[in-house]
Amino acid sequence: MSSPLSGAPLLSDSEKPGWQHYKVLLLSWAGWTFDFYDLMLYSFLLLPIGKELHLSRVALSYVLGSSLAATALGGVIFGLLADTLGRKTVLSWTIGMYSIGAFLCGFSNSLTTLLVFRILTGIGVGGEWATGQTYIAETFPARMRGRVGALMQTGAPFGIAVAAVVAGFLQPLVGWRGCFWFSIAPALLVVFVSRSLHESDMWVERQRLKQAGKLSVREMQIENRNKLITLLTGPYRKYFYLALVLATLDLSAYWFTYSWLPGYLQAERHLSLTKSSLWMLVTQMGGVLGYISFGLVADWLGRRPAYSVYGVIWAAGMLMITLFWGAVVAIPAVILGFMFLTGIGTGMFGGYGPLFAELFPTGLRNTAMGAAFNAGRGVQFLTPVIIALVATRYGLSGGLSLASFFALACGAWIWTFPETKGKKLHATEPGV
Repeated sequence: MSSPLSGAPLLSDSEKPGWQHYKVLLLSWAGWTFDFYDLMLYSFLLLPIGKELHLSRVALSYVLGSSLAATALGGVIFGLLADTLGRKTVLSWTIGMYSIGAFLCGFSNSLTTLLVFRILTGIGVGGEWATGQTYIAETFPARMRGRVGALMQTGAPFGIAVAAVVAGFLQPLVGWRGCFWFSIAPALLVVFVSRSLHESDMWVERQRLKQAGKLSVREMQIENRNKLITLLTGPYRKYFYLALVLATLDLSAYWFTYSWLPGYLQAERHLSLTKSSLWMLVTQMGGVLGYISFGLVADWLGRRPAYSVYGVIWAAGMLMITLFWGAVVAIPAVILGFMFLTGIGTGMFGGYGPLFAELFPTGLRNTAMGAAFNAGRGVQFLTPVIIALVATRYGLSGGLSLASFFALACGAWIWTFPETKGKKLHATEPGV
């Protein structure tokens, strides 16, 4: 598809990706890496924070849950802004916000201040993912969209790995506050985002068509109505609600896995902070392989089979490192193998950017991604609290094992979607 006004080809129709494509991928990936680093660092520092500020497990869980709930707010706000003001501008804003929020956490002296700063971090985190994934989906050709979207998603395990290293090796030297102060570094990305990237040409083209009065009637209806209301009540509402349920199930599996996993390894399996961090690195090595391989599988077999296969892998890994820990822990290589499998299973998150981009038109794409994915993440306000409450009777292993149910449910729910492998994005536009 070339520009109707200028005749120039769009980046997404390039035969071979060039430097412009890879700059978008690199900076979107870096933004997501530090996004997840800032979000997960708190989970690694739960015990030293609780000890110094005299906070219970439940109180610490409410703080974590509140930051997850804030991602829903950030996803909606920045999704709307990105569809209105552009992908590049909003990507810069989100990176700056979550970096500053994490930095301020180092100054927390009470439950209230910690809560406020974690919510600020969560709002920024919520906006970054959808903006970066939308940017990539609108830039790369359809035949590569699954693997490139998954490649960006590898920023999550890399971010967790950085958090594990900082918490496990830097925290003993500088304390938990120093770890948060180190988190201002990602704000430097804002400079590169602002100076190095061009705006999404697909989004720019839509703005030109709008100004020239050449959008279709249906596109103008999307443009002139409240975009969130359009998603909830308009012609794309079926896909939006399906996407919301899918994200909620998958994110429940994720946060039932990770919100208390470092604390679980320390408190119930009696690993030191450094050793638990090293074991967490094993899951993240699996996660990197999972994300990369998921994109290849999704482009080969399709979006739906890929989700189902990885859901089963994830569920099996989690059951073995929680309820069946005693059966395999005698051989460390085996338990580490199942932690590695857990990481591979989380690779299904590599499918969201491509899948959502293939369901919604350009005028709604960022809003839909931000709202569906982050509303699902916002529901996780209750997840760490539920784990802490279940732990009072069944231990943290009992709470974490619930992740397996959600992973399997996600692998089943994906079959309510149409298969979108290889779909051209201009085919999502109204009237096409």
